[in-house]
Amino acid sequence: MKALDELTFDNRFARLGDAFSTHVLPEPLDEPRLVVASNAAMALLDLDPAVAETPVFAELFSGHTLWAEAEPRAMVYSGHQFGGYTPQLGDGRGLLLGEVYNAAGEHWDLHLKGAGMTPYSRMGDGRAVLRSSIREFLASEALHALGIPSSRALCVIGSSTPVWREKQERGAMVLRLAPSHIRFGHFEYFYYTKKPDQQAELAEHVLNLHYPECREQPEPYLAMFREIVERNAEMIAKWQAYGFCHGVMNTDNMSILGITFDFGPFAFLDDFDAHFICNHSDHEGRYSFSNQVPIGQWNLSALAQALTPFISVDALKEALGLYLPLYQAHYLDLMRRRLGLTTAEDDDQTLVERLLKLMQNSGVDYTLFFRRLGDESAALAVAKLRDDFVDLAGFDAWAELYTARVARDGDYTEEQRQARMHAVNPLYILRNYLAQNAISAAESGDYSEVRRLHEVLSKPFEEQAGMEQYAQRPPDWGKHLEISCSS
Repeated sequence: MKALDELTFDNRFARLGDAFSTHVLPEPLDEPRLVVASNAAMALLDLDPAVAETPVFAELFSGHTLWAEAEPRAMVYSGHQFGGYTPQLGDGRGLLLGEVYNAAGEHWDLHLKGAGMTPYSRMGDGRAVLRSSIREFLASEALHALGIPSSRALCVIGSSTPVWREKQERGAMVLRLAPSHIRFGHFEYFYYTKKPDQQAELAEHVLNLHYPECREQPEPYLAMFREIVERNAEMIAKWQAYGFCHGVMNTDNMSILGITFDFGPFAFLDDFDAHFICNHSDHEGRYSFSNQVPIGQWNLSALAQALTPFISVDALKEALGLYLPLYQAHYLDLMRRRLGLTTAEDDDQTLVERLLKLMQNSGVDYTLFFRRLGDESAALAVAKLRDDFVDLAGFDAWAELYTARVARDGDYTEEQRQARMHAVNPLYILRNYLAQNAISAAESGDYSEVRRLHEVLSKPFEEQAGMEQYAQRPPDWGKHLEISCSS
């Protein structure tokens, strides 16, 4: 394990130069204090978890001091926001402090969010508040624990610095980790500003550092785009299977690596609702839960347009055509596993669709239904879950099909089936009301609930003694929290 001053930097993105980012120093927060840290994320940097409690830790991740090898840069990019193109965006409140590589040879961006104004702040103050920082921290680590590709979060640092949003709040910073923070919008920026040399340099950078295996293909850039398509299809399949709503799927919020990042008004489904809109600012429902699949394809089409200098239009269209079949295959595989099935049958898609329609019409808790379905035998489980449904005849018909399907599935014991289902169906998810309870306590100076919730969510599939309150259906107020882009 390393101390903080033993990190090894290799700032590869910074070396691309001023056309790609601007040197900016972070603006320090007043009276920094540790809110929460992730031991698992710290392990990615080979850091000893004990360093999180040292004063220098809070100073580093609140802008008061920097490593000598750090090169803080605000990245420039553009993107389609709610369908309309914005010519220049960029890190308006974030800074890429540098890239660190660990003993395994992995490179990790250290990206500080809430670090103050940059040339790309666009009338903003460059700050993040405690509320949004806690939400991003919890979401990053919770998604990772569920097996959903995501950026990671090392820590949240709170402060006494006042920040105005709808009301006065306290400033905070969250330190994010990812192998890269390059977005679809990076490619769009250089494409639409007609800077082919920089566009080519960016493409080479991404290909060499993040998709080196594609170098072996006859058309490396096309191979890279196909890989991006597949990664996004798989990521969004996992979002849909686990009921995760991103909320702001703008192209500047889409990672070139196919990981979830830039968390704002996210939510996990409580009651199943295919039309759920988690972002209070999304008045047209562009980024509703059911729209995430077609928007993923739309965003990939926007990236494809920016890659036309390197790849033929016909080849790009062919690669884009892989998205929906790949998504459907990944999604159905995940849903079979959530239902405890180990084999494939032609009618499985219909079985899933009928269940979701019944859940939609009855307001059934999405997470707890699948967890309880694996608590005991299929026949006993559906008998107990029956009372959650309004259309009893419809559910009985589905339950008959399901129990017959389970009986045909394979030769295994009931205990093996239950263990397999519990390994993929979480008992604990990051419900909005749980996050809000932790935030309210933290805003009063009590960080214990944030830390406890983080610990519970780090083991979402394991029943944890004394943590029953985190596995309950939300109270009515918890289902109607308004979450907007400022969250």
